[in-house]
Amino acid sequence: MSRLPALRRAAVREWGPLVTAVRRGLAGRGVRALALTTVAVALTATVQLTQNQAWGYRPVQNLGAVRAEDPLWLALLRTPLSLFVPALDLPVWGALAQILLVFGLAELCLGRWRTLAVAYLATLAGTLYARIGIALGPEAFLGLPASDAQVVDTGPSAAVVGLAVYVCHQRRARFTGALVVLAMVVEVLVKDNLAGREHLAAIAAVLVVCGVREWLGRRRGARDLGAGGAGALQDLGDGGSGTRSGAPPMRSWNFRRGPAQRTSWW
Repeated sequence: MSRLPALRRAAVREWGPLVTAVRRGLAGRGVRALALTTVAVALTATVQLTQNQAWGYRPVQNLGAVRAEDPLWLALLRTPLSLFVPALDLPVWGALAQILLVFGLAELCLGRWRTLAVAYLATLAGTLYARIGIALGPEAFLGLPASDAQVVDTGPSAAVVGLAVYVCHQRRARFTGALVVLAMVVEVLVKDNLAGREHLAAIAAVLVVCGVREWLGRRRGARDLGAGGAGALQDLGDGGSGTRSGAPPMRSWNFRRGPAQRTSWW
């Protein structure tokens, strides 16, 4: 029983910011806050139904199936739709549940356009990795066999994995994010195929973006702190002790011009 409070505190630390963001998003806009998620789920279901029809398989392949053997310009044109082309050999309900959960959380935490940007980045990273890996060959580290050039890219799963890692980083759910990464590593170790490798490429690309965001945030914080410290030193030099009857520090020329001037300045 004594462990329950500790577990509860750990859960609050891990998922509290995420739950707060979800509540605020739903309270502010209701179901409209999940417009992108709704479209993504509906589009994926429609594509799945279409590609399972005799008349629909070829159009879906021509518009949204990306292979490493395709010309790069054609692959880039197909990549946006490939986010919503589920694998034919896997149950579509699993893909729809993942999109509903992860895209929904991402849309509430990140907003619509950032969610799309991260999802596209993750998918594009997997697509480009496939080309690089095949060019390296199976003997090289991170290389792929030439036969993988004819395998269709992962579809929505790379976007889902990338978004999950990004949201966990943004909301400081580090343990959950680490579990997602670990699960993808285990997937490759158990069944080493193109899809698993592309998931890891998507995670790597997202982690680079997260690292750049952290670095820029620290630089901005250090710059603001430095500017604040310089301003405080200047105020102390201009105004003596930096205080005047409890008022904020003011520049020396303000004191010479009188109270009315000081009020208008601040």
